This record gives sequence, structure tokens and C-alpha cells, in this order.
Amino acid sequence: MPSSVIRTVRLVGRLLAAAAAVLVLVAVFLALIVATDGAGSGFAAWSATLGIALVAALRRGRRRTWRGRLVPFLPVLVAAALTLSVCVPTVPTTRRHPPALPFVTTEHWSLSTGSRVAVYHYPPTGHGPRRRVPLVYLNGGPVRGISVLDHHFLQRLAGQGHDVYAYEQAGGGRSEPLPMGQYSIDRSVRDLGALLDRLGSSDVLGFSSGAVVLTRALADPAVAARLHRAIIAEPGPMDGPTTRIAGQKGRPSARGIAPPMTGPRSTHVPRYAVAFGLMRLGLLSPDNGLVGQAEGDNALTAADLGSDTASGYCARDAHRIPVEDTARNFSFSAAASLRVQQTVKDSPSIARQLRRSRTPAMLMIAECSSQVRQWETTVLADDPAVRRTQYMPGVGHHMWNGLGDNDERAAAVITAFLQNKAAPLPDYPTRSDIPAFLRAHR
Repeated sequence: MPSSVIRTVRLVGRLLAAAAAVLVLVAVFLALIVATDGAGSGFAAWSATLGIALVAALRRGRRRTWRGRLVPFLPVLVAAALTLSVCVPTVPTTRRHPPALPFVTTEHWSLSTGSRVAVYHYPPTGHGPRRRVPLVYLNGGPVRGISVLDHHFLQRLAGQGHDVYAYEQAGGGRSEPLPMGQYSIDRSVRDLGALLDRLGSSDVLGFSSGAVVLTRALADPAVAARLHRAIIAEPGPMDGPTTRIAGQKGRPSARGIAPPMTGPRSTHVPRYAVAFGLMRLGLLSPDNGLVGQAEGDNALTAADLGSDTASGYCARDAHRIPVEDTARNFSFSAAASLRVQQTVKDSPSIARQLRRSRTPAMLMIAECSSQVRQWETTVLADDPAVRRTQYMPGVGHHMWNGLGDNDERAAAVITAFLQNKAAPLPDYPTRSDIPAFLRAHR
């Protein structure tokens, strides 16, 4: 074999060995990140990995020439540079709240629970009758700012005579954050109760995770006493047993077929890709030492949630999904959201308490729902005060989305229930329809 070929084979072998060494060191670093829960912004894991790598490189180079001794250190330098990028913040580490919206005043209310939340008020407008009972909106997330698209829908409801209040739950949007250990589904319910203490008896519209807060409020007599009427729109799982239900979803959504969202992604930055990825896998705690709550909130972008956004729309709308929010208004606390979701998973059943509910309620279900159907039908089965169910054709999880007449239809359903008028759609499914409804949506 020619000597040039031999040299080439040896060079390729050395490069492969160096690449393998780099991968091993990166794996060790990630394992230590998990073991230390990201302590010291990841520098504890980085220092330990570097120390291990240096010791190994010194041992490998002991019997080599001085030039040969340098070779084992090359993978160490590459791995050190790669892993160091996980330890260095690229966004501010103190919270940056979104700027004020130009079309509505942001008020800040200090609740009796200790939370300080951003509140938005849309007084009733239009020429129709005006309702004296306030309507409170609980947005999804959890711990996410209210999108501009949702604000436009709230303006539509105000235009139909509703006195609309919306607030961003603690840690979301312009609301002040809580210490990570204080986020929980029970705290969210108590915050709702404290807000209703100020407003008095109110109608409440809860969407997605906001519908979970509302459902649990219906099961809490102290809060339910201040609920006039409840609209439960596209709820997530209401308690631990419900989260463990593995059922079917609605008609196909746009997830996986919609064009990728444009704009910057924090998950293209190694630090946040590692942090958010490990948190989502449950390998880092929400209160980890790698990326603090404020930094994580500042880093996350709307484009990071692209597939989740697409899942809120029907497959037929995959190529016309609207822009739900502006980059300046977008706010989502991934760590706090995971913390709240975990407390739902850990909570006992609320079915017994919910069966004692007497607050008139309506359930809204989307045709292309990305939610497990049994999450929705469990509420219908366990809450005897659900008076009607409105199955919304042609829409996904985000039922009011600015497409076609979707907002108008959703507003008509909500207004009819709150004014105790005939429903625009059939009452479907009823409790007796649940088995057939689930069979039809396999």
C-alpha cells in the first residue's frame, strides 16, 4: 500500500478519534448538567468536565513526544468551546416586560394572594344591550401573555355589550413573576378568586389551560360563589387522573404540514436549546440553575412554539395560519408553565367536588381540537351544571383566530349563552352522546 494512502488512513483515524472524544466530553457535560441541575449557570458541570478531560489528556500524552502530547488536548479545547456556549447568557438575565399596547391601557392590580397581575379592561360598546355582569377572560398557556389576536377577539365581545376584563396570570406578559416554587394550579385558582373579589360576581371565559383554572374554580366552593356563568373552551386535563388519559384527538390539525414559522428561535442557540430541551424532558427542574426564570422568559420566541401554534388550526388552514402575536408583545414562561402543568399532574381527582357545582356552564369543543377528547368529555360528564355543549365546526383549538367568520361564530355562541338565549348550534354532545361522540372521533 502506498505510503500516501497509509498517511491518509491514519489521519482519518485520528480525526474520527478526536471527534469521538469531543462527543464523549459533550455527553459527560450534559450528564453533569442534569446531575447538578445546571448549577452556577452550567459552570459547575463545565468545570468538572474540563477537569476530567485535562486529566485524561495528560495521561494519554505521558509517553509521547512533546508535540504528541499536545494532540489529546485538541478535543478538549473543541469540547470546552462548545460546552462553554451553553453556560454564557445571550439575552438579559433580568425580566424585560413587553411594552404597553397602543390600543388598551395596562393596569396592575395587587391581589390578596400576593400576586401582581396586568389587567386589561374593554368597556361595553356597540348599540346592543349591555350586560351588567363583567366578563373575565382567562387565556391559555399557562403563564403566557395574552396575544394580540386574543385582544382583538375581546374587543369584539366588548362591541356586543360585554364589560370585558382580561388579566395575565402571574409571570405571564406584563404581570410580575412569582418565585418558581409558588407557581401551581391552586395558586392560579386562588388568584382568580382574588380578582373576582374585586370585580364581584362575574361571568368567566376560560380557554385551554385557562379553562382548566376555571374548571377547578367551579370545584372550589369559595371561588365558585363568585362565578355567575362559566364558559369552558377547549380545556386541558383538569386533574392528575385526567392527565393520564390517553385518548383520541379531533380532526387532523395543521401540525406537521404548516410551513415553518419565520423569525428568530431561541432553540437555535445552544444554551437555550439545551435548557428548554432538558426541561421538557423532565431532566432539569423548572427552578434549575442553568437558565433562570427571567432569562428564559426573555429568550423564548413565538417561532419556538411553531408546531404548537400549528396544532391549534385545522389541516385545511395549514397555509393560512394567521400571525397570532407580535414579537414585542409575545411572552411565555416555559419553566413556570411546566411547573404549573406538573402540579396538575400531581393533583388528586376533583371529580367529586365538581359534581357539586351549581354554576351554569357551557363547554366549547373544536372540530380539529388538538386536545384529547376525553379531557373535554370528562368535564361534561362530571359537571352537572354544564347546560349546553357547542361543537364548533371548521375550527381548531384556537377557535377565535381571525379567519373567515370564526370570530363571529365564537362570539355568537358565547353571547347567546351569557344572555340565556337559544344556542346558535345544536347542543352536542350531551352527556348521553359521549360514548358515540368518542367512537365517531377515533
